[in-house]
Amino acid sequence: MTLFDGNALAGDLVDVLGPDATSARLRCAGCGSLGVLGRARTYRTAMGSVARCVDCDSVLVTVVTDGARRWVAMPGVRAALL
Repeated sequence: MTLFDGNALAGDLVDVLGPDATSARLRCAGCGSLGVLGRARTYRTAMGSVARCVDCDSVLVTVVTDGARRWVAMPGVRAALL
């Protein structure tokens, strides 16, 4: 598993959050903190990526790609401010 910041998800999330996805402000459902996606701790594995809150380590965003398809989940996001 390799650690990056949330900027590593920019290309994967452009279709969901727009051309500047890493500047989207996300409110964490776990602790309520508000921060830009680019600040989130992002882990990449062979299966996909997971972005976690820097304040409480809750899972904010998951991205799984199989080449032709992409699954995006935002289980730990209470609100996204674009």
